[in-house]
Amino acid sequence: MKNVALFLLLASCLLVSCAPGEPQTVFTNVSVIPMDTELVLEDQTVVIKGDRIVQVAPSSEVNVASNATIIDGDGKYLLPGLAEMHGHVPPTDPGPDAPDYFDDEYVESTLFLYISAGVTTVRGMLGYENQLELKERVNSGELIGPNLYLAGPSFNGNTISSPEQADERVRVHKEEGWDLLKVHPGLSLEEYDAMAETANEMGITFGGHVPANVGVIHAIESGQITIDHVDGYVNYLQQFDGEEMEEKLAEVIQLTKEHDVWIVPTMALWETIIGAADYEAMKQYDELKYIPEAVKQNYFDFAANPQSGYSSDNPQERAELRTQILSEMNMAGVKILMGTDAPQLFSVPGISIHRELPHMQAAGMSNFEIIESGTKNVGEYFADWDEFGTIAEGQRADLILVNGNPLEDLSAIQDHSGVMVQGKWYSREMIDEKLAEIAAYYAE
Repeated sequence: MKNVALFLLLASCLLVSCAPGEPQTVFTNVSVIPMDTELVLEDQTVVIKGDRIVQVAPSSEVNVASNATIIDGDGKYLLPGLAEMHGHVPPTDPGPDAPDYFDDEYVESTLFLYISAGVTTVRGMLGYENQLELKERVNSGELIGPNLYLAGPSFNGNTISSPEQADERVRVHKEEGWDLLKVHPGLSLEEYDAMAETANEMGITFGGHVPANVGVIHAIESGQITIDHVDGYVNYLQQFDGEEMEEKLAEVIQLTKEHDVWIVPTMALWETIIGAADYEAMKQYDELKYIPEAVKQNYFDFAANPQSGYSSDNPQERAELRTQILSEMNMAGVKILMGTDAPQLFSVPGISIHRELPHMQAAGMSNFEIIESGTKNVGEYFADWDEFGTIAEGQRADLILVNGNPLEDLSAIQDHSGVMVQGKWYSREMIDEKLAEIAAYYAE
C-alpha cells in the first residue's frame, strides 16, 4: 500500500509541482492566446512560480496546489504582455536646470502607466545618468514597472564631434552596461561609421534614427538593428516618383530583410510631428490627466504651432507614404516591433500603445500580426536576454488578462482584468486605484 501511495503522490506532482513552500499563482478556466501561433486554447490552466510560467494545460489535467493564489479566468483571455519598443523613462537625477516636474513622482508614475495599459516591457531609447540603477530597482521588483532594457545617452551631432570620440563613447557605454546604443540625427558619415564599426566589434547593438548624412541604405548595411520611425525610408524614397519609387521601395525592403533589420514604426506620433494629426481631438484625450500640467502644456504649445524638423509641406501625402511603407513591409515579412515613442507629443506612456494600434490596422496588419509585433517578435528580439513573449512553459510570466478576444476585436486589450509582470499580479482594482491617485496628484 505504501508503494501505491507513493506512486499516486508522484503522479500528482507531475501535474503540478509539489515543492513545499513555493508560492504559485494560477489562472484557471481561461482561454489562452499563446502567440506562438494564431489560435485560442480554451479552458486552460496556467501555473506561475516565481517569475516563470511552469505549466499550460487543459484545466481537467491540472491539480492546483491548495495554497495557490487563484485567478478565475472564466470567460476571459490570457495573452502575453505587450512591449513599448521605442519608449522613454524620465531621468531620476535630471540636474538643477531641469523642469520642476522631473521628480520621483513623475518617474514612478511613468513606470506605472506602462503597466496599467498592459505594457510589461520597455526598450528605453534615451539613457540618463543613474538610469541603470533605476533599471535594477525596477527589474528586481523594488519599484513597480515594466521590464527595462535601456539605450545609453544618444549619439548625435551635439555629443559626438569626431570618429575618435564616437569610438570611445561606444566603449564607455559597453563598459557601463547599457543594453544598446541610441542613434540620433546629426552624426557625420565618418562618425557613424566609427560608431558602427566599434559597436559591431564590441558586440553591442545600435538603433534609432537614420542621420541625414548616413542614409537608410548605409545604415542597414552597417548593421543598425532597428530603424525607428520609418522616416529614414521616407527620406530615401521621396527622391523618386511613380514606378521608380515602387521599385526602390521593393529593393530597400528586400535589403532590410536580408540584413535582419527590425522596424519600429511609431505611426501615431509621426503623424503628429509632421502636421497630419487632428490636434483638437488629441487635446481631448482622457489620458492627459495622468501627466504633469507642464508636459500637457508642451503638447498644446506644439499643436498651436506644429513646427519641427520633420514637418512637411504635404503632411497627408507624407503620412500616406508612411502607411504604404509599413503595409509593404508587413506583406514582405519585415520584422516589425510595436512602439510609440512615449512620452513624446500626446503619447502618454502605456496608453499610447492603444493609439498606435489603429494606424497599424490602417496599414493592413491583422490583429494577430499587430499583437505579435508587441509580444512574440519582442521575445525574438531580446532572445539573448531572456525568454518571454509567448505563453509557454519556461517563459517569463508577463501577461494580460482581458475580457474579450483581441484576435476578433483589437480594442479588447484595453478592457483588462489585470496585468502580471515577472509573476507579480496587479489587479484591475489596484490599477484603477493607483491611476486615480496619479490623476489626483497632477490635478493639484
